[in-house]
Amino acid sequence: MKDERVKDSPEETPRGGTPHQVEGLDHGNWSDAEKLALSCRILAKEGHSETLAGQVTVRQGDGSFLTTPLAYGFGEIRPASVMRIDDSLRVLEGRGVPNPAVRFHLWVYRRRPDVNCVIHTHPPYVSALSMTGEPLQVAHMDATPFFEDCAFLREWPGLPIADVEGEIISAALGGKRCVLLANHGFLAATSSVEESLYLSVLIERAARNQLIAQGAYGRLKRVDPALARESHDFLLQPSIVKASFAMFARQLEAKEA
Repeated sequence: MKDERVKDSPEETPRGGTPHQVEGLDHGNWSDAEKLALSCRILAKEGHSETLAGQVTVRQGDGSFLTTPLAYGFGEIRPASVMRIDDSLRVLEGRGVPNPAVRFHLWVYRRRPDVNCVIHTHPPYVSALSMTGEPLQVAHMDATPFFEDCAFLREWPGLPIADVEGEIISAALGGKRCVLLANHGFLAATSSVEESLYLSVLIERAARNQLIAQGAYGRLKRVDPALARESHDFLLQPSIVKASFAMFARQLEAKEA
């Protein structure tokens, strides 16, 4: 009997590569300063700004960096708040004092020429997970962007305002996009503001789900590695990342309105 199955059924989709490239999505159109300010307010909306802890930096083509002034909450940041500094934390444009913890971002930039945006925060669930001594686990589809892409620093080296902490954290990050910092928080270091913000939102939700599941059952069933790798590559397509950033921005603007 002739096989009447549809040839393009999910069961017959070749594995080992991204099955679909997604294009034609709305990516928005913002300057780096506007994206940085949007990212700060999105993070505040997502619960990443309970205290003054956390920083966002964006590398510029001339070797300077955009960031925000110390003692301003993420929810307060607008494009006019953004300042430009050099690699010695000297202010080149804007008003205020840069957060001295930005020093450890500079270690990441020196080691990783591919990185153009670093986000570091202490959101509640990531902070709680960091207190357990356990790394982030990929046990849900939504956590697959972190498959083999989230390092773990098991020992807190202290307040990250000196070069030694920058050296330790940047070494722990290695070539990955993210690192979970024990007794601390996390760091996202990627090629774009959109990607660092996207992963910052996703990691807090992944940590929340992990803690809920572990509390309810005590152990986790991890995602199959081959499928996790495929999902990682699909969900980190630049088109999906940028469209997700635009979605977060629209949601923020609707709330602010």
